[in-house]
Amino acid sequence: MSSKSILVIVRHPPHGSSWVREGLEAALVGAALGQPPTILFSGDGVLALLANQQRGALGQKGSAAMLEGLSLYDVEPLWYDHLSLEARGLDVSQLMPGCQQACIADMIARHDVVMSF
Repeated sequence: MSSKSILVIVRHPPHGSSWVREGLEAALVGAALGQPPTILFSGDGVLALLANQQRGALGQKGSAAMLEGLSLYDVEPLWYDHLSLEARGLDVSQLMPGCQQACIADMIARHDVVMSF
């Protein structure tokens, strides 16, 4: 069986829905099966990468702990779309350590399978 490269794109904010958690769980499944995916945060998904996250309005936990644990499964680095970051008035100094800048089109072109959450 041939191995395919997997890209998980997280486009939703860390609070208010389960999209981020579902995307990260899909990434963990790939990693557990020996195919660590690439994870790219785009749109409001870049908000999940903010350092020192607090609980959401409904008591939802931030995604930082789960994101930090991904390195145990060889899912690193975490990539972000720089245009999404800029559009939200954020800069790289506000993100968790180790995040890398990426271009969405380049990332999609380099992967066989793309999943969007």
